[in-house]
Amino acid sequence: MSVLSVWMTVAARGADPQAYVTTIRATGEGDLDAAISSSSDLLALQKTQAVSPFALAGRIRNEYDRIRTALESFGYYAPIVRIEVGMRPGKGAPAGPMFDGRDPRLPEWLLSVPKGQNVQIIVTPMRGEMFRLGRLTLQRAPQDGPGEVVLNTPEATALGLRVGQPAVASDVLAAATHLQAELKEEGYALGAVAPPKAWLRPETHTLDLVFTVRRGPVVDIGAITLTGLKRVHPSYIARRLTIRPGMLYQPSRIEAARQDLASLGVFSDVQVRDVPPLTAGDSMPLDFGFTEGKRRMVEVQGGYSTDLGGRGGVSWTHNNIFGNAEKLRLTALVTGLGGSAQQGLGYDVYADLMKPDFGSRNQNLSVRVEGIRQLLYSYRQTALLVRAGLVRRLGRRWTVSYGGQAEQEQIDQMGRTNDYTIVSIPLAATYDGTGVSNPIDPATHGVRLALSATPSASLVNGTSFFTILQANASTYFDLTHLGLSRPGRSVLAFRGIIGNVQGASTFDIPPDQRLYAGGSATVRGFRYQGVGPQFPDSKYAIGGTSMDAGSFEFRQRLFRSFGAALFADAGQVGTSSRPFEGTLRVGAGAGVRYYTPIGPVRVDVAVPLNRPARGDTWELYIGLGETF
Repeated sequence: MSVLSVWMTVAARGADPQAYVTTIRATGEGDLDAAISSSSDLLALQKTQAVSPFALAGRIRNEYDRIRTALESFGYYAPIVRIEVGMRPGKGAPAGPMFDGRDPRLPEWLLSVPKGQNVQIIVTPMRGEMFRLGRLTLQRAPQDGPGEVVLNTPEATALGLRVGQPAVASDVLAAATHLQAELKEEGYALGAVAPPKAWLRPETHTLDLVFTVRRGPVVDIGAITLTGLKRVHPSYIARRLTIRPGMLYQPSRIEAARQDLASLGVFSDVQVRDVPPLTAGDSMPLDFGFTEGKRRMVEVQGGYSTDLGGRGGVSWTHNNIFGNAEKLRLTALVTGLGGSAQQGLGYDVYADLMKPDFGSRNQNLSVRVEGIRQLLYSYRQTALLVRAGLVRRLGRRWTVSYGGQAEQEQIDQMGRTNDYTIVSIPLAATYDGTGVSNPIDPATHGVRLALSATPSASLVNGTSFFTILQANASTYFDLTHLGLSRPGRSVLAFRGIIGNVQGASTFDIPPDQRLYAGGSATVRGFRYQGVGPQFPDSKYAIGGTSMDAGSFEFRQRLFRSFGAALFADAGQVGTSSRPFEGTLRVGAGAGVRYYTPIGPVRVDVAVPLNRPARGDTWELYIGLGETF
């Protein structure tokens, strides 16, 4: 063979991709092993980007630095990285000689590997001694004037670091970020902390750090500009802002103001940025930039249970009808599509208007006009209702509401038709300590509490007065606190409801104002209004003046998007004003969940454990979100 043909053969082989298999030996530290694997080019590219033997030799040489960097980031600054390359043994074939990854003969050997033969690469990272933090020093930047070392203590609390802790790179970088955030929170809007300078001390296995800090002047908030507003009135946003020029510049306060504006529901995005340079008096101008969201929205609603049947309809919402974030919502629903507690089709048509910051900040005006027709087995109702009230937030967790309501209705019960005019003053307070902003999202901890009192007057055949009192509480416990599961995967949920009517007996109250139990809101396994006194020889509920119910539920997430639940409910309805009277009914069941971006889709099946005469043998409930 001529010299030319040999050269052409080698050149051709050098252009062919060389397949290989990488093995990274464990260090015994799980997080470190994961970091090494994610930083390895040999491992990441072995299946997707095959290269020629020459390029593979270069990839192996570069791997040393990548693995070493991963080790150093965990505090191992004197590691040893060994990479061995050899022929991958076949079935029954012994392994050949192994080459060091830095061996100058490696490229030539890779060229000699027969085409189609895999190469075996073994990476062995050895941690060596853990380095720990030694001397910690803060020094002024030259712009802040003379003075070098301003802090050199064993406990550098401003950094969140301590002498002797492992010299983990992420902790060191996070300390600089934390210190810079603290400076800005104290009003140093131009405060900056440079990446630390580090000195290795191999003799003591320590790492000395020097952080250079620039503070600059203490800064106030300057002029505030609003950009991007098109249909939202700037005057309303200016009144809504929780910050004002002249206040101390604090990023947390500025961010809270941004989030507050974003919560109005009329913007798809709200951003705030500094507008340097500083103005007279060391003030930092700010600009709030807004992207307005869609003003109109159409939604489709639906749900099903074997007791109330199916319900479905459509809602149309205008999110900024008058330019001050007012929301108008029009809804039309068809109800009673089948169902063991229904006698026929009904409807629920209503218009809601919500005006934020009515009279004062965090106080919203809510107005509803509603028409209802429902053909329940217990009664048939056609009603027109008008309600107006104020909803006021008291801090992050408490909300109170109060207002007035008028209702004109016609009710047919057991062949007797009556007209009622009812006026009432609903009063309510709610507490939510779950930290869940979207009520559809499942809670995993905390307590929810709802209290209501509704003084009412019925203006038919003389005036009768009565007051409906009700309390509803639920709490949630994550089994991760017992070490039994990962956070949010296994949750126990408890609910309790108690209510009574003061001032009138059962038959002095319009049927729709009486208390009922049964269904997903109280006792599953019984149809709506299926718990409590009934008219003789029928399944028509009378209703009562006292009611109590309790629920227990175990919720378990399965895989990524599925879940399951086991539950038991119990409750009773009585005809006196004292709760805990009547026949106690108990139901139990199970369900599945499918978790979507807007909340879990719920399917529950429940059975009664002590079914009354003419009661259903089982119930099915389908809806969005958990029952409580």
